[in-house]
Amino acid sequence: MTPAEPLAPLVRPARLRPGARVAVVSPSGPVAEERLQTGLDILRGWDLDATALPHAVDRHPRARYLAGTDEDRARDLQAAWCDPDVDAVICARGGYGAQRMVELLDWDAMRAAGPKVFVGFSDATALHEAFALRLGLATLHGPMTGAVGFLKDADTQESLRAALFDPESVRVLGGPAARPLVPGRARGVTAGGCLSLLTSGLGTPDGRTTLRGGLLLLEDVGEEPYRVDRMLTQLGRAGLLEGLAGVALGSWEDCGPYGELRPVLLDRLGGLGVPVVEHLGFGHGSPALTVPLGVAAELDADAGTLTLEQGALR
Repeated sequence: MTPAEPLAPLVRPARLRPGARVAVVSPSGPVAEERLQTGLDILRGWDLDATALPHAVDRHPRARYLAGTDEDRARDLQAAWCDPDVDAVICARGGYGAQRMVELLDWDAMRAAGPKVFVGFSDATALHEAFALRLGLATLHGPMTGAVGFLKDADTQESLRAALFDPESVRVLGGPAARPLVPGRARGVTAGGCLSLLTSGLGTPDGRTTLRGGLLLLEDVGEEPYRVDRMLTQLGRAGLLEGLAGVALGSWEDCGPYGELRPVLLDRLGGLGVPVVEHLGFGHGSPALTVPLGVAAELDADAGTLTLEQGALR
C-alpha cells in the first residue's frame, strides 16, 4: 500500500479589519442570553460589527442540551457563511450537537461562498474537521464568545483579538508551563482539537484516515485518565497516530490529577518517536491560546513553543 501523502497547508482566510462583520452562531449547546450579549459587546469593543444569528439562544424542545433543532442550528451556520457581508463566524459555546447537523449543511454552497474565518473549539472540533476535509480551509481553534473562559479572561480575549487582526504578532505560541513530554523538534501542518470529538468522528464522512506528517493538537475536559487512554488507543488502532511529525498537548481540565494523567499520555504517545510538548496553553483551561489548524508550523518541545511559518490569517 502506498503511504498517504503528508498533510499539506490549507487555504488561510483573510484577517479581519476594523468594521468587519462577524456572525455568532450556536451549532452545539445553548448559551444564556446574558453571556451571548456580553460576548458580542467584547467583539464590538474591537470595532467589529458583531451580530448573533436568530437561533443562537434557542433550546431544543426535547433535547435541552442542544441549542435548538438540528435544522435551525444548521440554517444559522449556513446563512452566516453564505452571507457575502460576513467576514467571520464564531461559535457562542461548545457542549454537544455539531455532529448532528453537519450533514444538513449545503457544503457546495458554502464552498462557493469562499474562505472565511471560523473560530471555535471543544464540540466545534467536528466542524473544524469538516471545514478542513470538505472545504480545504484553515480554521482557528479559539474561544467561544459566550463561554466563561472568554468572558472573564483578558489574556484569552487578547490571544483571539491578535490572531484575528494582527496574526504576525502571534506566530510563536506557548505557555509559561509548556515543557517537553518527549524532547525534540519537528515541522508539519497543525490538525486536531478536542480528543473525544476526534475519536467520535472516526468512521464518519469527516473522520480522518491519516494525519501523516502532521502536528497533532490534543486537549479535552472532564475525561478521566482511563478514558483518555481508551481514546488515544482508539486513535492509534485507527492509524491516526502513525506517521505524525509531533504532538502538542493543551489543557486537561477536570481530567483527574495531572500526576495520574501524565503517565497515560507518556505511555500512549511517548513511543511514537516524535516530539511531544505538554501544557502548550490551548483548550478548556484559562487562559487559552488561539491556535490555527491547517497551517505549517515548527514544534520545539524543548523550548515549549509552536512557531507558525506564516500568520494564521493572510
